Amino acid sequence: MEEVGVVKSVDGVTARVVIKKSSACDHCVKDHCEMETTNFEVEAINAAGAEVGQTVKVVMKAETYIKGALLLYALPVLALFIGAISGSIYFPDVLSIGPETGAVIGGFGLMLLSFIVIKIASSKMEKKTEYRSVIEEVLN
Repeated sequence: MEEVGVVKSVDGVTARVVIKKSSACDHCVKDHCEMETTNFEVEAINAAGAEVGQTVKVVMKAETYIKGALLLYALPVLALFIGAISGSIYFPDVLSIGPETGAVIGGFGLMLLSFIVIKIASSKMEKKTEYRSVIEEVLN
């Protein structure tokens, strides 16, 4: 995924880049986007040596984007289903409750646990350079 933005600030090997709405929004089917006038700010590795005010091309690997989306969206849903099924099977025997109540407790409990796992995993991913955006080239 490639975006064009303007460098807002530089801090050592990283830079904060303001990205205007562009190619990431091309797939949107809405007639009116609520984020139409919103700029996005990202922190990227400054591999091109860009300076404040320069227009740059920021690249994020597609596989990184997909991994993040799967972690953020698929894991909680999967945890909800697995928790509900196992909760309806095991909790009625252990807690003397109905299977529906066991499903609710198990589903939401495991989904809450998945949010904690996501928080920990995303903190670790932010520190690794392969999961971060990179300023690939200075355009002006």
